[in-house]
Amino acid sequence: MAIQKYEEMGDLAIDMLKEIGSIGGGNAATALSSMLNAKVNMALPEVKILGFNAALNLLGDPEELVAAIFVEMSGELNGVMLFILTKEFSDEIVQKMLGKPSIDFMEMDEIDTSVLTEIGNIVISSYITAMSSLSNVEVELSVPQFTVNMQGGIMSVPIAIMGQHSDRIMMITGKFKIDGKALNSNMLLLPDVESLNVLMKKLGVIDG
Repeated sequence: MAIQKYEEMGDLAIDMLKEIGSIGGGNAATALSSMLNAKVNMALPEVKILGFNAALNLLGDPEELVAAIFVEMSGELNGVMLFILTKEFSDEIVQKMLGKPSIDFMEMDEIDTSVLTEIGNIVISSYITAMSSLSNVEVELSVPQFTVNMQGGIMSVPIAIMGQHSDRIMMITGKFKIDGKALNSNMLLLPDVESLNVLMKKLGVIDG
């Protein structure tokens, strides 16, 4: 039976999304390992269906400055994806790729922005590839958009775009380990409800 909102997803649906997250995270770790010339692993991700306030609380301080890569999905699935990079995660990336000890989010140059955008695009694309492979859905992604803002400001984007579809969001959380250093990462996956039903039907979770 079709669902009308995110929170109606059962355990089987959540398990399938965890499988997508696990494969996507593994693919992302392999790609990052090659780019960074480092050993990269990802812990088994968690999938949570949360209200916007609960999601923000899980992310941490709403005034913490973070970077984010945003893409829109189209094709058989419509919605948005948002990959959030903490300062710690970003520092590790620029140190590995550019030789910089750290990054200042407020004084980034074009190269800094390009590197972090490419990392976010790789991670997002890895999840979409996993989703497409498992469910045989065709998904197109927009050109990734990069932004720096407080976490509260970042979260206002999916709220504004997807709030008409649901008062819940889907968050995939997991830790990347780069040369043994654990770093948090957060992915917000927000297909609209119609697209979520398409995905669940393709995965055999609900009747078509």
